[in-house]
Amino acid sequence: MKKIAILFAILLMLFLTSFNHSDQIKKEIPVLCYHNIRAIKPNASEAIKAYTVTPKAFAEQMKALSDNGFKTISPDQLYNYLINNKPLPSKPILITFDDTREEHYNLAATEMNKYGFKGVFFIMTVAVNRPGYMTKEQIKTLSNTGHVIASHTWDHHPVTKYTKKDWDIQLIKPQKKLEAITGKPVQYFAYPFGSWNSAAIAELKKQNYKLAFILSTKKDSLEPQFTVRRMIVPSSWSSQTLLKAIKSTFNK
Repeated sequence: MKKIAILFAILLMLFLTSFNHSDQIKKEIPVLCYHNIRAIKPNASEAIKAYTVTPKAFAEQMKALSDNGFKTISPDQLYNYLINNKPLPSKPILITFDDTREEHYNLAATEMNKYGFKGVFFIMTVAVNRPGYMTKEQIKTLSNTGHVIASHTWDHHPVTKYTKKDWDIQLIKPQKKLEAITGKPVQYFAYPFGSWNSAAIAELKKQNYKLAFILSTKKDSLEPQFTVRRMIVPSSWSSQTLLKAIKSTFNK
């Protein structure tokens, strides 16, 4: 009987370990990444085209997402889903914007508001109040109307090249500046160029960041919440191409 009890205990432990592991394997939530939203010149480089969508294309894409039942969620909701097993609405999606561009406020937010969508705006603080970029007042308005303001460093320098003094300039001061503008904690971060390393994750944790976002490379199995994947939307995609890409990229 003693041997049977020991065997049963071992089997139970293996079952619980397997159950806990499977419980941690979560469905990946689609995260879109936009940069420029503007007209594209005929002689534009391929690099510009890869990071730009026209206002017309953006409007069509937002309508297609709404028509197909997608619902935007906040980074807080994504965090609670990943860490605390909180449920999400059906067809959840995050829509994010990099680099503080003025059209994110004038065009993107206005278009999203038509469908009750909310976005995440990753702010490069060196650009605030500069021509062609958002002002402090615009950033605060976005925050006050339900959008999320997050950090994208001071001047878009890749974190993989930081020295010790850079963390204060690129990580800590931008966080404090954005918190002063919005009056809210800044707890989400996007790596410039999607490049990251373990040193950056350690510094993000020190500053109480909850999630950090990369681009299209594979998330890290040991630090999934600090390597959340995003998909850049290029100029060549129609709204139907976007819908297909969401399905093929995030729902494998």
